[in-house]
Amino acid sequence: MNKKFFNFSRRLFLMGIFSGFLGLTLFSSKKVFAASDASKDDWKLTKEEWRKRLNPAAYKVLREEGTERPFSSLLNDEKRQGTFHCAGCDLPLFSSTAKFDSGTGWPSFWEPLPNAIQTKTDFKLIVPRTEYHCQGCGGHQGHVFDDGPKPTGKRYCNNGVALTFRVN
Repeated sequence: MNKKFFNFSRRLFLMGIFSGFLGLTLFSSKKVFAASDASKDDWKLTKEEWRKRLNPAAYKVLREEGTERPFSSLLNDEKRQGTFHCAGCDLPLFSSTAKFDSGTGWPSFWEPLPNAIQTKTDFKLIVPRTEYHCQGCGGHQGHVFDDGPKPTGKRYCNNGVALTFRVN
């Protein structure tokens, strides 16, 4: 093979890789719906108002799309009958009947309550994942995967700090 052709092809290949990463970086920082642009006017709070309302760990997850450490939430082991609510706005998100032990270290559910969440594509780890947020306040909850149990086959992997629990 011609060395000049090989260098040209390698250069194009590397430029393509760089352009791809640059594009992912630029587009992944643009949110389809930002947490501060929630659908309800009541939840259009400033960053300072959210910081006053939430503890630092909940703020990092709900407002900055962070992730808590696995096995750090007491809700991971919650087995009582009840409802899991958004820690940001108290919207009911999941029934305890849809909770299961995924072994991942985060509370996991096979189905959200109706009209409880919104989804978007997340490229933070380069591979696209489906991220979900509270329908009420736009707070980040976690990611949904296709390796859950029947009947949906979904695993809504939730940050425990983004939830509260109420016994029925």
